[in-house]
Amino acid sequence: MKALLILSPLGLITLLSVILTPTAWAAWANEEVGVQGNSQPDESILEANPSSVRLPSTVSGSAESIVETSAEPNATRLSSPQSHAEVHPPISPLPDSPTSRPATTVADWVAQIEASQVQITGVRLEPTETGLSIVLETAAGDLPTPTTQTVGNALTADIPNAVLALPEGEMFEQFGPAEGIALVSVTSLPDGGVRVSITGTDAPPQAEVSTEAGNLVLSVVPGVATAADADEAIQVIVTGEEAGSDYFVPNASSTLRTDTPIRDTPSSVQVIPQQVIEDQGATNAREVVRNAAGVNFAESAGNRDERFIIRGFEAEQFRNGFRDDFLSSATQTELANVDRVEILKGPASILFGRAEPAGIINFVTKKPLREPFYEIAFTAGSFDFYRPTLDFSGPLTENGNLAYRLNAAYENAGSFRDGVETERFFVAPTLSWEISPDTELSLEFSYLHDTRPIDRGLVVLSDDEVADIPFDTFLGDPDGRLDFDETRTELYLDHRFNSNLSLRSLIRYTTSDVNGSTIEIDGESEDDRNFPISDTRQDQSFETFTIQNDLIAKFDTGEIEHTLLFGLEYANTFFGSAPTIRTGATIDIFDPSREFIFDESGSFDFEQSSDSIGIYLQDQIALLDNLKLVVGGRFDTFSQEETFDGEVTETEADAFSPRVGIVYQPIQPVSLYASYTRSFTPVSGVNIDNEPFDPERGTGFEIGVKTEIIEDRLFSTLAFYDTTLTNVTTEDPDNPNFSVQTGEQRSRGIELDVQGEILPGWNIFAGYAYTDAEVTEDNEIPVGNRLVNVPEHNFNLWTTYTLQEGDLAGLGFGAGVFYVGERAGDLDNSFFVDDYVRVDAAIYYERENYRFALNFKNLFDAEFIEGTAGRTEVIPGAPFTVLGTVSVKF
Repeated sequence: MKALLILSPLGLITLLSVILTPTAWAAWANEEVGVQGNSQPDESILEANPSSVRLPSTVSGSAESIVETSAEPNATRLSSPQSHAEVHPPISPLPDSPTSRPATTVADWVAQIEASQVQITGVRLEPTETGLSIVLETAAGDLPTPTTQTVGNALTADIPNAVLALPEGEMFEQFGPAEGIALVSVTSLPDGGVRVSITGTDAPPQAEVSTEAGNLVLSVVPGVATAADADEAIQVIVTGEEAGSDYFVPNASSTLRTDTPIRDTPSSVQVIPQQVIEDQGATNAREVVRNAAGVNFAESAGNRDERFIIRGFEAEQFRNGFRDDFLSSATQTELANVDRVEILKGPASILFGRAEPAGIINFVTKKPLREPFYEIAFTAGSFDFYRPTLDFSGPLTENGNLAYRLNAAYENAGSFRDGVETERFFVAPTLSWEISPDTELSLEFSYLHDTRPIDRGLVVLSDDEVADIPFDTFLGDPDGRLDFDETRTELYLDHRFNSNLSLRSLIRYTTSDVNGSTIEIDGESEDDRNFPISDTRQDQSFETFTIQNDLIAKFDTGEIEHTLLFGLEYANTFFGSAPTIRTGATIDIFDPSREFIFDESGSFDFEQSSDSIGIYLQDQIALLDNLKLVVGGRFDTFSQEETFDGEVTETEADAFSPRVGIVYQPIQPVSLYASYTRSFTPVSGVNIDNEPFDPERGTGFEIGVKTEIIEDRLFSTLAFYDTTLTNVTTEDPDNPNFSVQTGEQRSRGIELDVQGEILPGWNIFAGYAYTDAEVTEDNEIPVGNRLVNVPEHNFNLWTTYTLQEGDLAGLGFGAGVFYVGERAGDLDNSFFVDDYVRVDAAIYYERENYRFALNFKNLFDAEFIEGTAGRTEVIPGAPFTVLGTVSVKF
């Protein structure tokens, strides 16, 4: 109970409130940062004469700007005349306060600096009759008058002595907020202060500055292009919500647990953003993750799930950093509320606990917005596919402290497989409450109902070839269906104690129920025609409870910068099943009939429960500006109890998983990295001496190069890796009825990923992977056998181009080529499935708030096998498919 109290958000905050007393932090500020005795910062900084301080004068650019007096009280007009002027607003003497007296410690010095800066806590855009009003909200204090300059079509206003403290992140960006305005962005300046950039579509806008209820207001009027500046004007055409940068996401904070950019991380990380999902018309997870090099679809557990391979091993799936295996997600992942997919390749146990050395796939959900956003979409296509969705978000209070997001979807679809029809309903409301500028509480809930038959695809015959039957042949009964009901409740608490210390606490509770009947092949045939079939009446229930706490501290030791991550995680799971199974029937795969006669029946009870605790510590150390070191480790303890018809089996595992990595940047856009990581996976069972098996251990070595080919636009990662899985169970040669842990499997290869914008309007998402994955030690399986569902070569290319100007601006085209090499169907390598090439295409048109799209999937109608789960589950890929989507934002 004490452990649970400490692990809970309330318990951790209470503990921190005791530890983080002013006295303790004063000592930390003086000792840990490296201040000794009465050492003080440079007196020239601390004793600046206020009367000599002047706001920055106007900065010259392609055009000059001055500050003019407006007729309105407390108002200043920003424009772009041809003359120069300097403005020196009066500055009041500083009052006698703790922040105005000379500092004697670093803590006092930092307090003075922070106290002198005005926090911008919110940005609101409000349409007006003449253009747009930009409101900069502050927690306390008045913002100084900004200085401006005009470059091309952009008017920028720099605000000194200000700092951004926005709930939605480190910057604000809004494309096309009003007619004549292409972009409004609010960002932090490198040397302090905040910049507001307003870009016009045809000419630089004008802005009038005033104060309103303590907030700074910029009243913006779009500029009018003239012949004099036509040659210099920069025309901006907005064709999407984040035109031009939608294919490159520089951070993966949900996966990496810190705000460290991907280029500063000694591992291969790829983010598949929302725009790629939308452009490809993806309706399931397999169509999303195929965009990452080295990631392949494996199997579907009979059409109820989707499982993937990364670098030769099965990848664990997560949602918002929470484990999302079959215990919390009993059926296929719903994408309606998914914002992006983050993929971390290689052993990842330091952050995520038990997992194979493949890496992890993390689905990140959409968050509430502080600006109103409404979108309705409808998709229809081949095989009676119909899917309406909605995405609503915005503030619930006038000040925007309370915001919501609502995602919903309904899907009713047939299939190219005869009689395989699915139906699902999904709703996901989310609330976000900004309790203060430093504290935010978010509540996410989702409910999914899904119904579908179990479909295990095709079978392999005794000649080790896939049966030559039409791909649309369903070897089951369409009336045998499973109903899935899932609920998720997630609570997030984000609190920032100060600019260097923050806490993120998460709690999740999930339930799932599966009921219905599954009729499926359950064995091999004696005559290569009639296969045994069974009918299972399912009654399954799942429950999970998880707590996570991440404490992030940033501090310096001398000239060395640290980002320290300390985390605690507790998880409890339960799974119960009481099926009734009927056997004795057969199905003719060449002439299937639905008239099954079962002559035997049986049932059993199965329960599984588990508890796990993980504690981890990681330090990201900036030794130099261009040299970074990552060192960390995680200790996990795992216990599981299984009861099968009264017989109990217990599994326990303890493991320490270290991580060491280094990043060196010879030049700013290039990062060279190397890493060593480990993973662990618990193994059930005992050996001949009745001793429980040790966990499987994964060990990964990786080196690579990350290159920002075009700053903030185009990014690539080249990785070379070698991963080994040890403690694999294999037959005990001296006791054939038992197993020993002498097996070993290895995967090594090369990966290249490229994503981003090549030229304005031209985006690319591409990758290539060479994977050599094989059995290296085993007592049963021949050494050298290839691992299941792992192609030696796979290649993916998706590219789009959108017209940027003219009458057809907003018209776009997309094309994709996806190649997957030959794969082994089982570890015995008794059969293989052929390689394939799938070609996709898209055409879309965006105008104002409307988007129309046509997606053509498997354009040349190739026949191919997507994946396998053995000789009686070979999954055919879908033939040529067309989907049309209409969406409107308002």
